[in-house]
Amino acid sequence: MVKLIARVIVTPKPVVNDPQGNTVKAGLHRLGFAEVADVRIGKYIELQLEADDEVGARRRVAEMCQKLLANHVIEDVRFLLDEAETKVTSG
Repeated sequence: MVKLIARVIVTPKPVVNDPQGNTVKAGLHRLGFAEVADVRIGKYIELQLEADDEVGARRRVAEMCQKLLANHVIEDVRFLLDEAETKVTSG
């Protein structure tokens, strides 16, 4: 059994209007950050998992993204899997 963290990032597809991203981009330009070409505002989701192996965990997280975490009509989704850090307490 492995303990993993899935870091899921969901963003609007490039063809979908992103009013929040446009507002942030305009604000950055007003503050002098003219080099910002585009801003997309999305969601960050962190899941802690226990799985038999990384391959199975990757498959399950992909299912979660497909069924609940992202609307695939208007959003793109990607995720990374990392080993969960174990906390050491001194005592």
